[in-house]
Amino acid sequence: MAPSPTAAQRRVIDAADPVTGRLRGTRTQLEALVRRGLAFRHPRPPHDHFLTPAGHRIREAPAGSAAAPAPEPTAPAAPASGGVFAARVGGEDTVPGEAGPARLREVRGAWQGLLELRRMTHSDGSRDRPCAWERTHLVQAAALALEAAGRRPAGPDGGAGYRVRATPQPEAVAVHEPDGAALRDCATALEEAGWQVGEHTEPRTRERYLLASPRKV
Repeated sequence: MAPSPTAAQRRVIDAADPVTGRLRGTRTQLEALVRRGLAFRHPRPPHDHFLTPAGHRIREAPAGSAAAPAPEPTAPAAPASGGVFAARVGGEDTVPGEAGPARLREVRGAWQGLLELRRMTHSDGSRDRPCAWERTHLVQAAALALEAAGRRPAGPDGGAGYRVRATPQPEAVAVHEPDGAALRDCATALEEAGWQVGEHTEPRTRERYLLASPRKV
C-alpha cells in the first residue's frame, strides 16, 4: 500500500482540477506526489503535473483514509493494472466494482482523463481520436470507451453483454455481443469514441462480431 499523503500534500490533491486532475503546488510538493505514485509530470511543455488514478482515488476518499496502491504513472485516470481502476472487458471472474454510483464516477473520471490525455498528446489538441496510449492498450481502451458509453459488459457466465478481446490483427480488437441490436450500439459507441468499426461474421459459428481499430485521422 502507498503511504498516506501528508496534510500539505492532501491539500494539493484536494485542489486538483476535478476533471483533468491538473495539480498546482510547489515543486517540492509535486515531486513528492510523483514519488508516491499519486501524480505524474507530463513530458511535453508546459510540463504540468496531473493526478494518477491512485491520486484521484485519494481525492475522492474521505480525509485520513488509506491510500490506494500506486499504479504505473503513465496516463491521467486511464485504466491501470495495479488494482486502482480497470475497464471491464467482459467475462471477468472478478468484477472490478458494481455498476453503482461509485463505479460510474470512476468510469466517468477515467474517460475524462483519457480525453485530456488525447488533447495533451495530439499536436492539434484533438480529443476526438485515440492517442498513442490507446494504441498500446487496445483492449483496455476499447473497453473503457464502451463502458463510458453505458454499454453493459458480459458477466463471468457469458450471456448478454459485450466482450472485448485481442486479435492477431495489428491495432484491432474484436467485440462480441450476442444481441444484434446491442452489438450495433457497441459499434456506434466506438465510432463516436474515435474508432473505425466493421461488422463481420465468424465462418464456423456464424456469430456476428465487430473489429475495431483506433482512428488515425
